[in-house]
Amino acid sequence: MNTSKTLTIPGLEQVYDTLATAIDQAGPENSELFLVKLALLNAHALGDASAFQAQIAAALKDL
Repeated sequence: MNTSKTLTIPGLEQVYDTLATAIDQAGPENSELFLVKLALLNAHALGDASAFQAQIAAALKDL
């Protein structure tokens, strides 16, 4: 049984908007710290270090 969840396009747009607002709220002096904290919280929620490492690799592509 596959219990993995994916976001719809509207869900991804909502996440993007929320993230952009939070980055603005953190401000330029705290945006990197905010993103690191968010990444660690999401890694903890994901519960799979290998999957998180794969997501890092995917995010680094085409920068």
